[in-house]
This record gives sequence, structure tokens and C-alpha cells, in this order.
Amino acid sequence: MLRIGSFIGRKIIRLLSLLFAISVITFLLISHSPIDPIQAYIGADMMRVGPEQREKIAENWGLNEPPTEQFFRWGSSVLQGDLGTSMIYRRPVTEIIGEKFLNSLALMTIAWILSGMIGFSLGIAAAMKKGKWVDRIIKWYCYTLASTPTFWMGLLLLIIFAVWLDWFPIGMGVPAGVLAENVTLMDRIIHLILPALTLSIVGVANIALHTRQKLIEVLSSEYILFAKARGEKGFTLIWRHGIRNISLPAITLHFAAFSELFGGAVLAEQVFSYPGLGQATVEAGLRGDVPLLLGLVIFSSIFVFVGNLMADLFSFIVDPRMKERRSL
Repeated sequence: MLRIGSFIGRKIIRLLSLLFAISVITFLLISHSPIDPIQAYIGADMMRVGPEQREKIAENWGLNEPPTEQFFRWGSSVLQGDLGTSMIYRRPVTEIIGEKFLNSLALMTIAWILSGMIGFSLGIAAAMKKGKWVDRIIKWYCYTLASTPTFWMGLLLLIIFAVWLDWFPIGMGVPAGVLAENVTLMDRIIHLILPALTLSIVGVANIALHTRQKLIEVLSSEYILFAKARGEKGFTLIWRHGIRNISLPAITLHFAAFSELFGGAVLAEQVFSYPGLGQATVEAGLRGDVPLLLGLVIFSSIFVFVGNLMADLFSFIVDPRMKERRSL
């Protein structure tokens, strides 16, 4: 228990240092961005706004202060739990992130589970049929997916299933023109299928190839030869001696893939106009919404860090070799 507490304590220190570094770097990049936040804030009415009004807008948002003062003022607010107010939505950043995250969470959870189950199954099938046509097809499929951009896969599914076959809606999280109180759960599920399918298909490759390689190594070990000598074979042999040994590294790898999942969700949400964190991130970047962009960067960093922490914690608790290495 003490070791786990020490382990988590070290991770929290790393998280705090990571958040500080990311905040500084992001703020510097935004400060030197060519996008004028006042122009992005006003939008099409820019020609109707005079210099005095621009000055008042800049004063209201603190944009006329030096970048260092802006950063420390923002940092002190963050320490008090206030991420500021979004310039686009005119609402607190925490409220927007919470609202968008619920949509993205449903999308990423479904994609994470599906890609893990499909990838793990494909990896086992490829390893059991090593060198045969099944193995070659799965490897070709995985290598193709590994080099396929998420947005391209999203566009492909969109054209086939939404435009040509008309099985699913073209985009968005709910039907257009329908009041929020009239949107049903089935409407939300139907709009979620294509973005989730896109992320699931793209996320299969890594887990499938990793599982295949690990299972091939296990099947060539001496204790497998001993089990075969005892008469064990087929799926019973794989289940008793293979899957148990490859499950832990596969689950750990899948938890560590949170960063790829989040990055893929950004692109998939943009392709399908899905109202999640990804779409909010792109919009905040293009329109110079500094408070929202910084809040999203911090939140996404915590999200990815939690994924890696869960992977490490899972290995630390389940695998005794990790405890021995930490104690050395």
C-alpha cells in the first residue's frame, strides 16, 4: 500500500510539472500567433468597429496587457479553479469543457472498447495461423490501417454509408432542426456510429500487431512445448497458456493509447461536425479563443496522463516484476 502511495505521489509531481510546462509553451505559441483575437472575436462586423471599441474589447479581455502579466493573471485564476471565460461561447471554460467532454467521452469510450476487442481478437487469430493466408491478410490490413489518416477513413465511411447508402446521417451529434427536448437516445446513438466506427477501425492496428507478436513469442516458449507434450492443443492451449500471458501487456498498451485516441477524436469530430472536445479545440485555435484553448490543452493533457497512469498502475499492481524493478 505504501509503495502504491509513493508511486502515485511521484506521478502527481510529474503531472504538475508537465501541466506547468505545457501551459507556458502553449501560451507562448498563442502569443506569437498571427491570428488577431479581437478580429476573431468580432468576426464579420470588424468593419463596423472603430479603434476605440477595439481598445475597450482588448481592455475587457486583458489583451492589451503584456503577455507575462496575462499569463500570471490566468495562472492565478487557474489555481483558484477558474479557467476563465470563453471569447467564442461567452460562457465559463469549465462549463464548456464539461459539456463537450460528455459527447467526446461517449465517442472515445465506444471506440476504445471496440478497437481493443477487435484488435486483440485479430492478433490472436494471426498468431494462431502464423505464416498462413489468414495471418498475411490481417498483417496487410493492420499495416494499411497504421498508415491511414483518421480524417481520410472518416471521409471514406461518410461517403459510403451516409452519402451513397444513406444508412446514417451525414454529421452532427443530433438531427438538424429538432429541439433539444425532442432528441431521443436513439437519435444520439445513430449520429455516434460513424465517428465511433472511424476511430475503432483506425485504432485496431497497434493492438492487433502487438498481440500477434507477443502470442508468437509465447507459443515458441518451452512451457508451451511442455504443454503440447502433455497433449494440449488448439484453442484450449491458447486459452490456458497464451491469452493469460499476453492480456496484461495488451491492456497496458491500450491504456497508453489515450493520446492517439484523443488526437483521432479531434479529426473524426471535425469530419463529422460532431460537437465534442475536438471540434471545440479546432474552433478555439482558429478564432484565437485563448482561455478556451488553454483550458482544453490542460484538460487533454490530464486526460492523456490519466490513461498512462492507469496503464502504469495496472502493471504495477498486477505484475510483480514491476514492483521488483521499482525497488531496485
